[in-house]
Amino acid sequence: MGNRIIETDNLTVSYGSIAAVKVISFHVEQGEIVALIGANGAGKTSTLRALSGMTTYGGRVSFMGRDLRGVAAHKIVGMGMAHVPEGRGIFGNLTVLENLKLATWQRRDKKEVAADYDRIFNIFPRLKERRQQSAGTLSGGEQQMLAVGRALMSKGTMLLLDEPSMGLSPLLAQEIFSMLAELNRAGTTILLVEQNANMALRLADRCYVLETGIIVLEGTGKELIGNPQVKEAYLGT
Repeated sequence: MGNRIIETDNLTVSYGSIAAVKVISFHVEQGEIVALIGANGAGKTSTLRALSGMTTYGGRVSFMGRDLRGVAAHKIVGMGMAHVPEGRGIFGNLTVLENLKLATWQRRDKKEVAADYDRIFNIFPRLKERRQQSAGTLSGGEQQMLAVGRALMSKGTMLLLDEPSMGLSPLLAQEIFSMLAELNRAGTTILLVEQNANMALRLADRCYVLETGIIVLEGTGKELIGNPQVKEAYLGT
């Protein structure tokens, strides 16, 4: 660690007169898992959308030292940042393999693309079993695996994940989080938005707590699990 992959300075996001993100500054270092937690409407999704170029914003965002102001979303993907949106955003009428192939359209390293298919299928064996199956017929957990796999096929070294456990059973959610930990150990940096604060804090190296568009707390996952304010507001204890 020690190299800042993402850094924001006075980030703001507004939709008309509504300020979704008021003013926040935070960073993610190489090799970290960082979580953003908070209630609905806290500004978590808007923050991810700003980072990946999907919405306009004020302030500064840098990725691997490069200022992202004015950089198109597809160019940000080409730089190595991959966004897995809330709801997964897969193409249900395409097969698993076709969904993965779509993510490679900017790549020119065809030999590495072939190796990356093998890598994804090693990480997610169920996707290999279902590679010719329509994505819309997959279970919720398998669709989440496909969404993450597709992000990795874009050559993403930095994953932005928005609510990966949404709609999943506790068992499937735990499986997804175990796979995220494995990806991180293999070198992928992760910025995670997650409403299941307990799971997020146990997975994350560091965490920021958002309330109504501002950061109100930050610390390691272990520190915040033990924080009385976090316990009461987000952990139900």
